[in-house]
Amino acid sequence: MSKLTPPFRAEHVGSLLRPKALLDAREKIEGNVYDEHDGSLALHKLKSLEDDCITAAIKLQEDVGLQVITDGEFRRRSWLQDFMLELNGASVKFIEGTFVDEGGHKLPTPTPHFNEKLQPGKSICTKSFAFVDNRTNRTAKATLPSPNMAHVFGGRKAISDTVYPDLDEFWSDLAAIYRQELIELAKLGCKYVQIDDCAFTMLLDEDMRGRLKERGDDPDALLETYIHALNLALRDRPEGMVVATHMCRGNNRGHWLASGGYDFVAEKLFSQLNVDAYFLEYESSRAGTFEPLRFMPKDKTVVLGIVSSKLPELEDSNEVKQRLDDASTYIPMENLCLSPQCGFASMYLGNPVTVDDQRKKLSMIVEIAEDLWRDG
Repeated sequence: MSKLTPPFRAEHVGSLLRPKALLDAREKIEGNVYDEHDGSLALHKLKSLEDDCITAAIKLQEDVGLQVITDGEFRRRSWLQDFMLELNGASVKFIEGTFVDEGGHKLPTPTPHFNEKLQPGKSICTKSFAFVDNRTNRTAKATLPSPNMAHVFGGRKAISDTVYPDLDEFWSDLAAIYRQELIELAKLGCKYVQIDDCAFTMLLDEDMRGRLKERGDDPDALLETYIHALNLALRDRPEGMVVATHMCRGNNRGHWLASGGYDFVAEKLFSQLNVDAYFLEYESSRAGTFEPLRFMPKDKTVVLGIVSSKLPELEDSNEVKQRLDDASTYIPMENLCLSPQCGFASMYLGNPVTVDDQRKKLSMIVEIAEDLWRDG
């Protein structure tokens, strides 16, 4: 497993299960519990606890043999909300449930809304990145929600038409914030960024496409819009920075958002999106076949999310290897890597798996990668 640049042969998407102490502290914050001594939310205590838990998470990743290190997203309520709420004039509202599990149970969808003109301000992810980077000799990865997440859940109604009568201006202002964020991360030495995006996978789902049409959007036009929006955000990315996009199918306490093969987006998305790598979720039959990989350009890397972060059962390593071999029919093995399909805790409550399950799955991914890619 001698590949020395990201994405690495053994990867993970970023979020990890929070330790119980951190979960308990977060629950107090969520429940608006006040510190008994000073009468205010004990955010300083939460920060100190986060520091300790992230340090332990870094050790966990290093111990299982991963070359890519994140903070587990331990400082976030969710992969999406915290970042979006740092944008001026933004709020998050919960709309009708679109996340579903095997039993048909639904969860509400956190939906960003924007009522002020967006302006670049303070950096959002830099302190979190620096904390990790200063505590590991391995490659620290920064994870950001895609700019497309500012639109896909709520559509036009979630963006003030008084402030932004022309959506092109909204996309331009939002992209400027992302470009500044990437520049600030690069100043700290960040070489690896992952952009998490549910918008493209929502376009794969027939039911989701129907919902989008009902609110007045054309899925084909949205594909063009979202490719352009992400490319605009990455337009001036710093030299030497590897950017990957994780095409997430939704990951909320074991619930998912979208089903369907990549056929609807593959040809345009794989050829037109200006990223170096694609994290693609393939852990279940909901993802369809590997055939759409035939559209992947030869200079791109594909990280196959074959191992489930939603289910506790440990996959059979031989079956995982066989699936990688099957995918190599459409894309060379040297262009492939392996990961869980998503994070283990995209929001702080996490998926219905244990810390031990998480460790076993990450360890297995490293072992498979070491076995399959011994020469790089």
